[in-house]
Amino acid sequence: MPARRPTPRPASARARPRERGAVLIVTLLIMAVLALGLTSYVNLNLHSARMAQRGFQQAAAFNLAEAGAEEALWSFNQANAGAGGAWDDWTLASGTAKRRFTGFDLGSASGRVQVYVDNYAPSGSARPSVVALSTVEATGGAAVTKMVEVTLRRRSRFSAGLMAKDSVTFAGNRASVDSWNSDPDNDPSTAPVAYGPATRNDRGSVASVSVETRKVLVNQADVYGYVYTGGPEPVVGDNGSIRGRDTPADVAIDPARVATDFSANFPDVTAPTDGTWLAALPAALGTAGQATKWRCPNLSLSGRQTLTIYGDVTLVLTGGTGTRALDVTGQASIVLAANSSLTVYAEGDMLIAGNGLANPNTRPSTCLIYGTNTRAGGQRIQIAGNGALRAALYAPNADITINGNGDIYGGAVGNTITLTGQADFHYDESLENLDAGMPFGVDQWREITSGDARAAQMSKFAGW
Repeated sequence: MPARRPTPRPASARARPRERGAVLIVTLLIMAVLALGLTSYVNLNLHSARMAQRGFQQAAAFNLAEAGAEEALWSFNQANAGAGGAWDDWTLASGTAKRRFTGFDLGSASGRVQVYVDNYAPSGSARPSVVALSTVEATGGAAVTKMVEVTLRRRSRFSAGLMAKDSVTFAGNRASVDSWNSDPDNDPSTAPVAYGPATRNDRGSVASVSVETRKVLVNQADVYGYVYTGGPEPVVGDNGSIRGRDTPADVAIDPARVATDFSANFPDVTAPTDGTWLAALPAALGTAGQATKWRCPNLSLSGRQTLTIYGDVTLVLTGGTGTRALDVTGQASIVLAANSSLTVYAEGDMLIAGNGLANPNTRPSTCLIYGTNTRAGGQRIQIAGNGALRAALYAPNADITINGNGDIYGGAVGNTITLTGQADFHYDESLENLDAGMPFGVDQWREITSGDARAAQMSKFAGW
């Protein structure tokens, strides 16, 4: 009897163990991929959390450093205003000041800041510096530090030659603007420096804080310096220019000398409340070598009248808004004697025409005119003539018109400023240092990041 052949199994039955093995392998691979993905996701979350914490510490440290510098600025301005105790909480030694602020609870971190001032009682045009070093620490993480250096300077009423809240307009033909410095060493006891070809500089500046268009109309004027606006580009005519010493000869408008982010403060001025009352207009006012102060409702000169100023004279014109506080017409003039000075305060309108203001002194700061009106456009000031005018005019709420074809030395600040004729305006850079009682502001700011620069500053923070 022949042997019986085994009955073959169906193909599907033979494949099952192999399939089960393949499924197991695929399952293991999927689980491995999932595990890898989950691990990467967890690591990513941990990394993101660490980065977020680090970023938080960086931002917090930066804010603390700036806050420390602002504390120093506050103390400067409190002391400048005459407040007692401005530096009481600081450690003072050899002209320097330092202070440590601690205990800042930042939620997930804590912070502190050390502040160092190199000159807490500056004089003249000195520019003190403040260095702030902040530290922010978080549990389980490295500390983050930031170092900021701020250089301060006194704010100035005359930070630009022609500066307006609203508009500056050159309405004449071929007027010009440039600059020089009558007191380069910032020492009034030394001889002043006169304007001339050898001292002419390219810092003649025209500025408006307005953000509206067509508020700085250079038109056909030549500005040897800078033009600043609060937003829009200045309007320059076909024959106008904005140039500097290094501007290429074929460039009429140097983009490096135009800025559209200008801002400035225009603090009002209050007239003194004392002074000797003038019952009648004299031919001469003041005494050589002495400081005197006078008051009257208005000052009016006409015909060939002349008022001569001797010594250091302050004149307060008490006429209010809508009155003509100062009126010089015809051949009349106000004449400053050599080595004399005049400071005028007025709320009412002013017209200086005729022979105007005759100031033989080199420094424009020897003739200061302050408009005290507090309403924008509430005062009108007009200066006319073809001779030389040396004066500094600060009237932040006045509409100022300067007519003539002569030379104007000094500076002007107003609500609006309009120049007609072909006058040559020469900004005296020394006017920036005129106001000793003005508060301090930030002149330069930088974050110190390089190792060498930080190392040079770290000795200031050792041991405290």
